[in-house]
Amino acid sequence: MDLKTILSKPLKEQAKIFGLVKHVLANPVGEVALRGWVYRARGSTNMFFVVIKDGSGIIQCTVSKDSVPEPVWKSLEPLYPESSVVALTGVAKKDERAPGGAEIQVKDLQVLFRGEPFPIGKDQSIELLLDKRHLWVRSQKMADVFKFKHELMKACREYLDSLGFIEVQPPLFTVSACEGGAEVFEVKYFDRTAYLSQSGQLYSEAMISGNPLVYVFAPSFRSDPSRTPRHLTEFWQMEPEMAWYDFDMNLELQENLVQYFCHKLGKEQAELLKRFGRDPQDLLNIKAPFDRMTYETALDVLQKKGVKIKWGDGIGLDEEKILVQENKQPIFLINLPKEIRAFYMKINPQDPRTVLDGDLLAPEGIGEIIGGSERVSDYSELIERMKIAGLNPKDYEWFTDLRKYGTVPHSGFGMGSERICRWLLKLDSVKDAIPFPRTMNRLAP
Repeated sequence: MDLKTILSKPLKEQAKIFGLVKHVLANPVGEVALRGWVYRARGSTNMFFVVIKDGSGIIQCTVSKDSVPEPVWKSLEPLYPESSVVALTGVAKKDERAPGGAEIQVKDLQVLFRGEPFPIGKDQSIELLLDKRHLWVRSQKMADVFKFKHELMKACREYLDSLGFIEVQPPLFTVSACEGGAEVFEVKYFDRTAYLSQSGQLYSEAMISGNPLVYVFAPSFRSDPSRTPRHLTEFWQMEPEMAWYDFDMNLELQENLVQYFCHKLGKEQAELLKRFGRDPQDLLNIKAPFDRMTYETALDVLQKKGVKIKWGDGIGLDEEKILVQENKQPIFLINLPKEIRAFYMKINPQDPRTVLDGDLLAPEGIGEIIGGSERVSDYSELIERMKIAGLNPKDYEWFTDLRKYGTVPHSGFGMGSERICRWLLKLDSVKDAIPFPRTMNRLAP
């Protein structure tokens, strides 16, 4: 069938005829029909090379002046990368010199949309790429990041679903802060004040009485003025919550989940990982169980390395880097002081100065990627902890009700999807792991 006939058909019928680049690369034999965006284009007197992409991959297409009608040859100049859209027919064949090991010898080609010269070239500044994010998301690098993130979250869901978890949906408008403190965004909610959710955790705790194993994958909002490579004001967390899980069971679930998605991605996304400079074997080498380091031990390590830190101080990114600088595996930092942790974390019975909490620190300078704890399940203890934290229990009455009616031991954690992607893909910043990053100085596009 000729190209003109194909393009005259309804889009639904065209979809059955036009193939995908990834399928051609997998079996580069015979006649094919493709459509997509121009990735690169260059020509000479008698030969033109067009690399096209369609979201599934990129492939080189060669156009010989002697093999196509004259109008087709004349239409090739100019073809603007990213802005020009083409459809073509041709013959696929193997060619180890070409990207992906295959190319298409074009028989017919039509420019569907020529567009304008693309405003993003090589070696652009980070700020320009953020300003033009609506266009930069179509780049091959960004497309690869978002594909990888999809595969990451699919693997997480796959693992948790296999254990009997169900996914639930918490509200994003709340009447009180989950974490406490001032890092909340206030919004006008008709004639009242509401907040954007910092976490779905409190609502997940309500859900576990009906389904003991649940998880949330949703955005979280933090009014955090930090300007670091690991902070966003809007990010996406996976947050499992588990009835009948104690602290040790919580950590075991976390490390097994990390091992699962690392191994799955290391095997199934090897070529994509290599494009980011990551050896897939690095992921395959991640093995549970992970080492555990108490806060008290961490203070000793840091002090011996010359860090001025004392009991009760927080451990930030600089300190986390020191703690994991000799590790290739993630490690747990556990049992932090109760004064610097959230009100809902259970007191450590072995050391009442601390709580049963843990942050999973990734190697390579990434730092915290997961934070979790065993929760306070006793009503009186929860009320007391809220008062110490300066919170009004009346603002959390629905939450404290959970401890009145059928309370059980339970635990949970939050995993930052952007931080995981940053670690595994060796990205410079979490801003590279979300389509449209929001920070304290960026609200557009």
